[in-house]
Amino acid sequence: MALESDIPLPVAGILIAVLSSLINGSTFVLQKKGMLRAEAKGNSHLKDLVWWSGTLSMIVGQIGNFFAYNAAPALIVTPLGALGVLFGAVLSWWILRERLELLGRLGCVLCCCGTVVLIIHAPPAQTISSRTQLEASLLDPVFVCYSFLVLLLLIGLIFWVAPVHGSSNIMVYVSICSLLGSFTVPSSKALGLVAEEALFSGGSPRALVLFFGLLGILSASVITQFLFIDKALQRFSCNMFEALYYVSFTCSVLLASSLLFKEWRGLTVVDSLAMVCALATMFVGVVLLRVSHEAVLMWPKGEDKQKVE
Repeated sequence: MALESDIPLPVAGILIAVLSSLINGSTFVLQKKGMLRAEAKGNSHLKDLVWWSGTLSMIVGQIGNFFAYNAAPALIVTPLGALGVLFGAVLSWWILRERLELLGRLGCVLCCCGTVVLIIHAPPAQTISSRTQLEASLLDPVFVCYSFLVLLLLIGLIFWVAPVHGSSNIMVYVSICSLLGSFTVPSSKALGLVAEEALFSGGSPRALVLFFGLLGILSASVITQFLFIDKALQRFSCNMFEALYYVSFTCSVLLASSLLFKEWRGLTVVDSLAMVCALATMFVGVVLLRVSHEAVLMWPKGEDKQKVE
């Protein structure tokens, strides 16, 4: 199957995902910049144009992700977010003056290397291509149990853990935002499967119910995710949050998409081992970024720490 431009769908998905990742890589930086500008002026960041430009970039990037996830398997598209981490690290150094020393740079490189390995060994296509197959997969006991467990974790994190520990532990907000990816990405891909039948083929009742149900889940997940990203950027380093969020989000999405769309069926033993090694490489990259960030925090304040105007 190919697009009108005769570009194979997986290639088109990769191209869209790369562009979206670069756009998404700028969102956190621009939002953080707007927050710092607003804080310096004593205003709310909701009145800052730079913050709004970052928010607009996030919207554009998420729209791009929607098309990318419907043009290629999530196991290929999601890891490309590492490009956004690398691009965001450069922008953070340039715009926010957040230091990224040798260990941090090495961490970014490892994240990107892990991405390349994931793409090489990802399955070529998903096995679900119709609404009836999607409905059967949504009712699969394994996926239902997984979704219920994720929902319980999110409820506990949002209502009990975040109010107490959110402002002091970055992993609280990272966990919330990444777990929400278990709903946003599968919902985006599922919407692509049912949209034509629900909206353009007579609109069967079952297809319409499924379409608007998925749309509601996607909207609620995106809005909640946006709110906690905003909270995280107000309290933590943009570099650190983006790197941790990317790896956690990638793992969450890969697992959820594999369970729902049966993408794991296309994996061989060698591919599975290679993907595990790739994820381990990305994890090491994030650890290096974390170590680099902690080292920067220990430096004495002075001329080396420039104030963002």
